[in-house]
Amino acid sequence: MSDQQVDNSKRRFLVIATSAAGAGAALGVATPFVASFLPSERAKAAGAPVEVDISKLEAGQKINVEWRGKPVWVVKRTPEMVAGLPKLDSKLADPKSDVDHQPEYCKNGNRSIKPEIWVAVGVCTHLGCSPTFRPDLAPADLGADWLGGFYCPCHGSKFDLAGRVYSGVPAPTNLVIPPHKYLSDARLLIGEDK
Repeated sequence: MSDQQVDNSKRRFLVIATSAAGAGAALGVATPFVASFLPSERAKAAGAPVEVDISKLEAGQKINVEWRGKPVWVVKRTPEMVAGLPKLDSKLADPKSDVDHQPEYCKNGNRSIKPEIWVAVGVCTHLGCSPTFRPDLAPADLGADWLGGFYCPCHGSKFDLAGRVYSGVPAPTNLVIPPHKYLSDARLLIGEDK
């Protein structure tokens, strides 16, 4: 053993510095591992609510929005379109929307919060095709009882302007209404209703 005195303050500094460097390295190794358990930004965005500006939406017009990887339609119906909805009840498979494909606040004849604004997932309930918007009245290819709505060209399913399915077509149920709410008269939030 040497005759030199041990410098305890230097030893304490080296122990603390080494411990801090080790803790920093352990944290650096653990961070990516822990982060791998969190959902990706893409996964978060896929389930996140979508805010839509409807201020420029004109009567009779439809816009498409993507929510959870699916098309969502926002349609501003004219007063004539809304008035025509009850006329079709006898031609529809589920005119009262008894099958639970809409939030409780949309379980009405319009299937909407506001009669003129209608929101729905734009996927046919038969095999998942996307129907086309056909607001025209009684075209020859859709029949005399057609008052406007959605036509699925894949297998011929027809839906009215509230997304209610016609009787005798392949689609078994009405179109799905997603949860939504109004943030203002011009802003709509799709995917959240609380």
